[in-house]
Amino acid sequence: MYKRILIATDGSELSEKAVEHGLALAGLTGATVIALKVVPRYPRSYFEGGIPVESGDVKRIEKQWSDSAQAMVDGVAAQGGAQGVTVKGVVAKSDLIAEAVISAAKKHKADLIVMASHGRKGLKRLLLGSETQHVLTHSHIPVLVLR
Repeated sequence: MYKRILIATDGSELSEKAVEHGLALAGLTGATVIALKVVPRYPRSYFEGGIPVESGDVKRIEKQWSDSAQAMVDGVAAQGGAQGVTVKGVVAKSDLIAEAVISAAKKHKADLIVMASHGRKGLKRLLLGSETQHVLTHSHIPVLVLR
């Protein structure tokens, strides 16, 4: 049924639930997994919401974020390997998380996107946004959402 499953993770406890379910589904269907972590770019100016810092510091911070993200997807790969599932870890750099998830799913020819949703409602959803909702609305690939 599924040949490639993209699992989007942010390392949160809820996201771990999506990883577990995605790996289990891949194990049942014989699918390979693309474990994706999207890393934002460091804000470059005051108007972008950040404190002005030197470019060397920005590079160091972005490298820390990338290294941490790589360790996260490597952990998913190890978890998948223990279950007999082939996992490729991917780190994407983008400030548009939902767009990066959809783009990675297309690029890697995923049949299914698995991700978590915090289920925020009302003002919290309005203020914090919903990357999962954006993926659900704009993806042409089926999406499995776990809460």
